[in-house]
Amino acid sequence: MASLNQHRVYIPSSARANQYVLVEFKPNDEFFAQFSSVNCSYKRLARELFALCDEYELHNVHLIANDKLPVVRYHDEAYSLETAKQILFFYNPQYHEAHTIFASDDEKCKKIRFLFLATGEEIRANAAQFHHKVQRVISSLQDKLLSNQSSLKIRDHQHLTYDMFAKAKGHKESYGYKLRSLYPRYQSRQCHLPSEHSEMTYAGFSIPVTRAIKTQFQHMLNEANYTQFYQYIFDAFKRACEKRQLTLGAFIANGTRPIVRNSHIDNAQSNSELQKLTFDCNTKEPQLQHYWDANSLVDVLHFVIAAADKDKHDIGYGRFMNQVQSAINEVTDELAFNPTRQDLRVRFYQHINYQY
Repeated sequence: MASLNQHRVYIPSSARANQYVLVEFKPNDEFFAQFSSVNCSYKRLARELFALCDEYELHNVHLIANDKLPVVRYHDEAYSLETAKQILFFYNPQYHEAHTIFASDDEKCKKIRFLFLATGEEIRANAAQFHHKVQRVISSLQDKLLSNQSSLKIRDHQHLTYDMFAKAKGHKESYGYKLRSLYPRYQSRQCHLPSEHSEMTYAGFSIPVTRAIKTQFQHMLNEANYTQFYQYIFDAFKRACEKRQLTLGAFIANGTRPIVRNSHIDNAQSNSELQKLTFDCNTKEPQLQHYWDANSLVDVLHFVIAAADKDKHDIGYGRFMNQVQSAINEVTDELAFNPTRQDLRVRFYQHINYQY
């Protein structure tokens, strides 16, 4: 029983589940040649896509043809906000529905993306069914309009988001998760994925640089730059990870938000808004990274801890998340952080991608 319990992580019952599937391809000249103009190609593709989504009861779907990366977040109100590099989608899966297109007039994009947002209740329990519906839509699109395209890439993203210190605020109820890998979960529910696929599992959390923290580290923040402050935070994070054999992690304090990829598929790169992090999950060598701007004091400190292959167990990632939560506790213990009054949002991410 003790062995089983260490593979179960207890997460507040108020945790929010989210899922979205991103399908993308690089349109070739043959694709655009089917239509009288670039605009017509996007409109026709959107018309076919949304008709199929109605047929398969996919109620919140977007076509993105302006080379901006979609970022999905929970919100009680629905928003789609565009920046130079991103489109931020805020929505509540229980209530919000939409079929929209994002494209630049008469401009050929490098990638066309279909974003499928899960809706309804019991998101995690129905994840395989949702993914299978997306597969059926894509298969139909390939038959109708995309037969001359190379294979499409499908990325399935699932999140569990919760306040690490919900219990300190009086929310005592929790639920024990084993956090099984996506591939066996889907296979057991008759949603078949190719054997050649890539998975990433990781946790992310952020700590605001509050007045209390600025007061605590005032002696470091009075320096000409903030290297000493950021180094202190990174050292605390590194110690917490090393103590628990968490070998893949990153600390980001340069004003960007992290996105995580497998190093066998993507290269690390940054732009003005995003810090791409890549990890080799196969290696046993530690990969604890940091990215900060010594000349700027950021409002929020971002942290990522990724699961290596050694952290993957048949029963699930429960033990990994127990170790992550212990590391978070150790980091916050070194800071002026009040768990009864401040939220610390932890996101547990599971991604799987493959060629379709």
